[in-house]
Amino acid sequence: MNKTALITGATKGIGKAVSERLLEEGWDVIMTYSSDDETASAVYEELTLCYSGRVYLLKADISDLHSIEIIYQFLVERNIRLKAVVFNAGLTDRSDFQTIDQENWYKVFNANVHFPVFLLQKLYANIEEQGSIVFTGSLMAIHPHSVSLAYGVTKASVHALVKNLVKFFAEKQVRVNAVAPGFVDTEWQKNKPTAIRDNINRKLALGRFCTPQELTDAYWFLINNAYMNGEIIVCDGGYSFK
Repeated sequence: MNKTALITGATKGIGKAVSERLLEEGWDVIMTYSSDDETASAVYEELTLCYSGRVYLLKADISDLHSIEIIYQFLVERNIRLKAVVFNAGLTDRSDFQTIDQENWYKVFNANVHFPVFLLQKLYANIEEQGSIVFTGSLMAIHPHSVSLAYGVTKASVHALVKNLVKFFAEKQVRVNAVAPGFVDTEWQKNKPTAIRDNINRKLALGRFCTPQELTDAYWFLINNAYMNGEIIVCDGGYSFK
């Protein structure tokens, strides 16, 4: 029987790449997404045709804590136990500090911090012993974010969660780690003006953005290695090296 992973935000960018990597490694994957039905359906069809592992598609918005029950019921109804949980989906709010709205601030915290905590609480019994939990942190949790205060603070909280959750999953020997990407060529980053991208590239020792596929090695290592626990792997191409 194949191992099963739940991956949030799995139909685009990093999440899609990690889903493909796990399918290549012989896993089954449950891919969640928030709203883009057309893209999700196209990705589902693509992956079911390309891989022998089972692919599940589940609409669950991480900014809505009611999605926790949707995911839980999905697993219970199909009698699915998880060997890995990958928290990839996240939100940001790029409002200027003077115009930050409380509702949007709370929404980012719900998506990036509260949702993972209470989903793991709900799924505790559904996660197999010696399983793996991998968060997507951020380089902006380490370097102050110049654009989104909410994003930088919540991703720093994610890094703290990794260190603290280790204690709460030790009894099951479930490992908790994170990948902290730098600048990755996802759909959102590709739409940045050329001048901004060039400025970022000048700060990178490798002189370019990371591809989502390059990041999958870090996720796979944390999922597959039985001794990595409580660690944050930074993958930033040598940011501020120059």
